[in-house]
Amino acid sequence: MTTVTPLISSASPLARDIDGKAIAAQVLEEVREDVKKLAGQQIFPALAVLLVGEDPASHVYVRNKLLRAQEVGIRSLEYRLPDTASQVQVLELIAQLNMDVSVNGILVQLPLPAHIDEAAVIHAIDPIKDVDGFHRENVGGLVQGIEVLTPCTPSGCMRLLQETCGDLSGLHAVVIGRSNIVGKPMATLLLQANCSVSVVHSRSVDAPALCRLADIVVAAVGRPGLIDASWLKPGAVVIDVGINRIATESGHRLVGDVDYASARTVASAITPVPGGVGPMTIAYLLKNTLVASQLQRGVGRVLVG
Repeated sequence: MTTVTPLISSASPLARDIDGKAIAAQVLEEVREDVKKLAGQQIFPALAVLLVGEDPASHVYVRNKLLRAQEVGIRSLEYRLPDTASQVQVLELIAQLNMDVSVNGILVQLPLPAHIDEAAVIHAIDPIKDVDGFHRENVGGLVQGIEVLTPCTPSGCMRLLQETCGDLSGLHAVVIGRSNIVGKPMATLLLQANCSVSVVHSRSVDAPALCRLADIVVAAVGRPGLIDASWLKPGAVVIDVGINRIATESGHRLVGDVDYASARTVASAITPVPGGVGPMTIAYLLKNTLVASQLQRGVGRVLVG
């Protein structure tokens, strides 16, 4: 990881983009090199991806994940079940994958059809194969500072911040959103990096004023363009996790939770949408698969970073 001078000391005329594609490529190259090293020890990481139903977006996401896995040398296994598959069928397949020692990571692509209990499916995955980091044991371990597989998007956001700011100790971070997938684990990882952390949510009083105190703002609320320049302290570093599809005259486009054009007049650095956080999520899914294979074979004990 490259350490650079923090960018939060003052605002520049326009914030520079934090290039998630370039940093994700660096992470994937690191994974590729580690996969080669494990091959020398006859360890071959494998990721099993389970897709239930015909959601078009899910198919695109799975295809991209499998392509990236192939690029770094991780073996991928794809399992597809129809919309009509029962919860019992899904759980039976997960049980088989849990028992298969050649499978190191298990990813269930969400969302699942409405008749299937997502929580039951997530918690059926062996925690040491839970490369999404959503299992309650991994969530609890993260809070306690124990070595676990951590959620991919927050882990990717931390790498973006470390590449951009260097040492995060003592900085004030505000996380906007308190979801189990991003907001809560993001706040925990920032605490572990010695930040002072505030979590802003729908019941917060004067959320913009709270955000204006922050050196780092992480937005993950799913509301397009909610955060504009008036929410930001001059020189803040902004991580926009939101991916919102909005209609346009020519079709649609993707935007974040941050009003990019406005925010970059105040911030010092900002992630664009697309091209910011998104590529990091896939990169850290594959990093988690690598780490899972190491933990299962007792090789290496370093997780995200």
